[in-house]
Amino acid sequence: MEIRAMALAELEMVLDWAAAEGWNPGWQDAASFYAADPGGFLLGLVEGEPVASIFAVQYGEDFGFIGGYIVRPGWRGQGHGMAVWRAGMARLAGRNVGLDGVPAQQANYARSGFNLAHRNVRYEGQGSGLPADDRVLPLAAPDFDAVVDYDRAFFPAARERFMRHWLAQEGSIVLGVRDGPGTLLGYAVLRPCRAGFKVGPLCAESPAVADELLHALRGRVPQGAPIYLDVPEPNSAALALAAQHGMRPCFETARMYTGPAPQLPLSRQYGITSFELG
Repeated sequence: MEIRAMALAELEMVLDWAAAEGWNPGWQDAASFYAADPGGFLLGLVEGEPVASIFAVQYGEDFGFIGGYIVRPGWRGQGHGMAVWRAGMARLAGRNVGLDGVPAQQANYARSGFNLAHRNVRYEGQGSGLPADDRVLPLAAPDFDAVVDYDRAFFPAARERFMRHWLAQEGSIVLGVRDGPGTLLGYAVLRPCRAGFKVGPLCAESPAVADELLHALRGRVPQGAPIYLDVPEPNSAALALAAQHGMRPCFETARMYTGPAPQLPLSRQYGITSFELG
C-alpha cells in the first residue's frame, strides 16, 4: 500500500466518503481543514486506487489531532486501516494527540494509548427563523483578530491558520456578543452542511451569552431545518442550553488523548468546532 499526503481535491473526495458514512461534513470544510496543516491528510492507495484515509494534523510543536479515519467499504478487513493509522500516529510522534472516537472504538483507541477525557454529545434541533437579540452582532474580517485571540483559550494549541479559514467559509455566519467597551463575551459559527447546519465553535463567558448566540443562530436557519451542536458533556450548562432549545441527543463521541487531558475551560465551551480536527 502507498501512503502519501493528499492534495486538496483528494481531501474533498475523502469528505465525500465521510458524508457517505453519515458524518455530515460542511460543504466548505476541506479548504479550512487543509489550511491547518497541508501535509496532515494521509491517503492510502492500492495500485493507485484510494482506499483509506486518516487526518494527522499537527498544531504547534506539542499537539496533534487524529480524524477522518476511513476505510472504504469493500477494502475493510485487509489491514489498510491499520497501515494508515500507523502512518498517522508516526506523523504525530512525540506530541499529545487527541481524537473524537465513536464509543464502539473506544477500547481499540485505548489499546493504542489513548485515555478518555470526556464525552461530546451531538444535539439536533431545528431552525426558528426568529429575530436575534440586539446585543448579538455579525462578525466580519475586521473582527477576526479578536475572535482568534478569544478562541485561543479553548484549544490545546494555537490554530490561527485554521481559524481564519473557518471563520471565512463561504455561506458561514459568525456572530458575537460584546460588552460596553467592546470586549468579546462570546462568539459562534454556523456553517451549512450536507444535511442542515452545524454550530461550532460556540464559546461564551456565561450561559446567558451562549443562549443569545444559539437563539440568534437558530434564527438564521429556516424554520424546521435541522441544526446541530456538539456539546462537551462536562459542561452541564451547555446540556441544559441544548434541552432548553428543544434539541435532542443523536450521536456521541469519546474525546481521548494520549497524554494528559489539556486543561481547557469546558465550562465556557458550549459547542466544539468539529469532530474531525477538534
